[in-house]
Formats: sequence, C-alpha cells, structure tokens
Amino acid sequence: MKSGIVSYGGYIPRYRIRPKDIGVVWGADGEAMGRGLNIRAKSVPGPDEDVITISVEAARACMAKVDLDPTDIGAIYVGSESHPYAVKPTATVVAEAIGSAPVLTAADFEFACKAGTAAIQTTMGLTLSKMMKYGLAIGADTSQGAPGDALEYSASAGGAALLIGVDHVAAEIAHTVSFTTDTPDFWRREGQRYPSHGGRFTGEPAYFKHVLNCAQLLFKRAGTTAEEYDYAVFHQPNGKFPVRAAKQLGFKEGQIDAGLCVREIGNTYSGAIMVGLCAILDEADPGDRIFAVGYGSGAGSDAFDLTVTEEIRKIRRDATPSIKEMMADSVFLDYATYAKYRGKILMREA
Repeated sequence: MKSGIVSYGGYIPRYRIRPKDIGVVWGADGEAMGRGLNIRAKSVPGPDEDVITISVEAARACMAKVDLDPTDIGAIYVGSESHPYAVKPTATVVAEAIGSAPVLTAADFEFACKAGTAAIQTTMGLTLSKMMKYGLAIGADTSQGAPGDALEYSASAGGAALLIGVDHVAAEIAHTVSFTTDTPDFWRREGQRYPSHGGRFTGEPAYFKHVLNCAQLLFKRAGTTAEEYDYAVFHQPNGKFPVRAAKQLGFKEGQIDAGLCVREIGNTYSGAIMVGLCAILDEADPGDRIFAVGYGSGAGSDAFDLTVTEEIRKIRRDATPSIKEMMADSVFLDYATYAKYRGKILMREA
C-alpha cells in the first residue's frame, strides 16, 4: 500500500509586474535583472488576497476535480511563511470553506519555502497509518522583498493544494526522502517587515547543496536515474537555479519545462514546487514518472518519486482553469499600483 495524490488544485493571482517596471523606480536595469533571474514577470496578489484566500481557492479547485466527501478529510495543513496572522491558523479557515470542519486536525506549517512539502509528508504518514482517509496539504505564499532589494524582482504569490490518501490515487508516491541542515541563508525575525538573505550564500551552500544531495538520496532510494523520469520539478527561487540543478542531475530541458512556472509568475515560495507539480499533473498521462525536489531556506529539501496512475483519467482536470491558463490570464500593473496592493506605502492609522 502506498500513499499519493488523489486530487490537486492551484491558484495564481492574475495581477503581474515586469522586472523592468520595478527597476525603473530604483534606477536599476530591471530588464537585465529579469534576464539574469530568467523571470519575465511575477504574480502580485490583489488588495483583498492573502495566504488564506489563496489557500481556499487552491483547496476548492482541488475538491472540484473529484467526487469526494470533504468530511473524509481528517487533516488540513497549510505551509507558508506569510500567514496573515501571527496567532490564528490559516488551516481552520480552509477547513470551514470547503466543508471539512469540525471533525479533523488542522495546523499551519513553517519551514520557509518547503513548508508545503513537509505537509505532504505529514499527510502521507497519517493516511498510510490509517489514522484518517485523506489529508489536505497546501503550500501558499504572498512573499515580499524589501523595496529595491533583489528579492523584489522575484518574490510573488500563489499556492497549491494536494489531496493525499491511499484510495483513488492519481499519482502514487513510491518514495520520499529529506536532507536537512542548519544553514542560515534566509531569515526574518518576528516583527520584521521584510526578510534578509545571504546573497550569493543562498546558492552553493544552501540551494544547490540541499537540492542535489536530496535528489541523489532519492535516486539511491528508488534505484533510478534521471533518464527514467518523464518529468522533473524543483523549487524555483528564480529561473536559473532549477535549470542548473536539473542539468547537474542529468535531466533534459524537455523533462523540466512543464513544471518551470517561475519564468512567468516568479517565486511563489511555499507554493513554487507544488504549483509546478500541478502544472505537470494537468498534462501527465498514466505511467508517467515524476521526480520532484523542494527546498526551504534554513535549510532543507524534500524529494518525491511519483508515478501517475489510471486514476488520473477520472479526475475532472477541466473543472477548473489549468496552471497554464492561470499563468496566461494576466493583468499588468505599474509600480505605484503594485506598491499600493502590497502595502509598501505606509498610511496614517485611522
């Protein structure tokens, strides 16, 4: 018996801003920055959107694809580093919104950008142990970079929800492994408005060390090589890191293209790898194999070996917009409107 993805759903806000429109405000070459990051635009949440609304939209999209009783969901976990409340869970709102409350356990997870994949592993364990029939794992963020900081060109918004269980599995998770160390490449203290980061330190000793080591552990555990997978998806802080990691592991461009959403919507943080995985599931066929490696600063990686089953044909994949359709449905903002929507303009308190 193996656990896996029973259904999935994603949500991407329709607003966008281009790197060049950020750079012009700060006297920087935004177009060059965009090329360097391999990002053409990033998603921006509307003034009435936050991690709660994004999580609810993703969860509703997930449940719309299948005919399952929401009260069969025994756990809802929302992974994010931008929960709207310091004290008040996001997960309980999601539970009420989709009709799963009150007989369930719920919690908010944190581990930088891999909080969502940690939720996947937790729900896998709970369903494999038969403590519950299904668990809902969500990764969502409305990430921010300080005005003028390099992060501002990539930090975006979006999320995805994966229904995990052992029955009606559309994508079986045969193996999962993790690689974790204390590596302070990115942080934000309580009360601080914007995060700090280690610049170049976020690359080799952080992202690449953890992603590559975790991937090699998964290859060893599964007894596979890159050539045996139809798709691969990695955490995407920018458009260059996942491409480089994939090449170092032996993957080809055709294997990673479907899940590489960062180029059009930026880095959705906890949502990044899960949104990419949803984009793959939008088009995958039975028998396709998927290699997925997430990453969270601080630092750690979770990796998954998935195989798509015949159950994917029973999912109503056209019940909600696909990830590609949401990426294409865009409204571009100027910097002033973007700053207003993101609360970067301080207002006098009423």
